[in-house]
Amino acid sequence: MSDFTSGFWPIYISVLTLASIVGTWIFLKKQTTRRLAPGEKAELMEHTWDGDLQDFNNPLPRWWLGLFYGTMIFALVYLALWPGLGNFAGLLKWTSLGEYEAEVKAAEAKFGPVYAGFMKQDIATVAADPDARAIGKHLFLTYCSQCHGSDAAGARGFPNLTDSDWLYGGDPDTIKATLTDGRSGVMPALGAALGPQGTREVANYVLSLSGRKHDAALAAAGKPKFEQNCAACHTPAGTGMQALGAPNLTDKVWLYGGSEATIIETITKGRNGVMPAMTQTLGTTSNRDAKLHLLAAYVYGLSRQDGAAAPQGSTAE
Repeated sequence: MSDFTSGFWPIYISVLTLASIVGTWIFLKKQTTRRLAPGEKAELMEHTWDGDLQDFNNPLPRWWLGLFYGTMIFALVYLALWPGLGNFAGLLKWTSLGEYEAEVKAAEAKFGPVYAGFMKQDIATVAADPDARAIGKHLFLTYCSQCHGSDAAGARGFPNLTDSDWLYGGDPDTIKATLTDGRSGVMPALGAALGPQGTREVANYVLSLSGRKHDAALAAAGKPKFEQNCAACHTPAGTGMQALGAPNLTDKVWLYGGSEATIIETITKGRNGVMPAMTQTLGTTSNRDAKLHLLAAYVYGLSRQDGAAAPQGSTAE
């Protein structure tokens, strides 16, 4: 009700609600006949069906009336104690926000000491702790799995976090910075600058960088165009630049796909990838930094399970 800009609607809703309850009570009372005296017959109504079926005005069962009146009493007590009548907050002053804040406060008091213990350790040490990994996994499933998948293997346009290929770097500090501040990766559209033929030539040169099947003549023609338009981000050798989040084009890991058609689409239209900042998602509670620390440790450990990096692979071939 606090969202209403007019004071009319809270009053209207309150009056309508109370009038409905009181009106129902009065109507029910008026329709309730007196209890029959011993031997007295119920009043015969002026209705007859099928020749001999008659309608009598019998009193309603008392147990049924008691239940009906009980529901109305319950409604009045509820509306007096809790919010439900327009802007009236209720005698208990309960709010969903207040309950949420109380639950958050209780959770912080319970888990604060646990988080504090992990905050004293570096990310690599936390990543090796089974209890920390369990907490980190729950955080990952809550905040990250929607994009990267519950197994962290990624999808088209969302990086695989279980391999050793990193757009911005896979060291603990960089992972934590990625989670904290987010990332915004932009591949500019070069279709207008290169034209259809030039785009296909550059695409075949990109295919040649990772040893994929390509047209050698087109790749040779695309090399100078690549050096002129793409090398500033991906380097002349095509090995990428983590400072910019520019992918390594010489490996077999592809974020959007490694076919000629997909590479042509990427060059022509460009790409825009956004990793949201987890500080906005995790809120401003006192445990936020600890959650980021545990989440970073979990992500850091995904590609280092059993002490070794997981094999490289493509998220979308």
